[in-house]
Amino acid sequence: MYKKILVAVDGSDTSKKALDAALQMARESGGKVQLLHVVNELGYFSGHDAYGAQITELIELARQSGHKILDEAIDAATAAGVAAERVSVEKFTEALGDIVSATATRLGSDLIVVGTHGRRGIGRLLLGSGAEQIIRFASVPVLVVRTSETKK
Repeated sequence: MYKKILVAVDGSDTSKKALDAALQMARESGGKVQLLHVVNELGYFSGHDAYGAQITELIELARQSGHKILDEAIDAATAAGVAAERVSVEKFTEALGDIVSATATRLGSDLIVVGTHGRRGIGRLLLGSGAEQIIRFASVPVLVVRTSETKK
């Protein structure tokens, strides 16, 4: 049914569960996974900051971490016998939901799979919900994989 499954990976346990679900679906449908890592969490840093060199170093560390996360996801796909494509996006001025939705459209994805921490209350208010943003902006179906524990 789903031939191109976009799965957002960030190295967290929830994204690993989402990857596992996406790999199972791709294997069963004969599809492939599109492994997406987004570097945008440093968006609140300003290029005009007096510590610009340090910010540049942080961004480079985020890039390197993203490459490692994608390498591990590729290894998981290979081990599962699923074709995989790696996609890395760096956008510091857009919301995560917009980035994931636009990437799914650009790649012709049939489904987006994301993990969620299941935060509620003040944790959700303060930290936001990346999964909720993705659901709101996505032009294709979204499968949300939740951890077994709900964070508060």
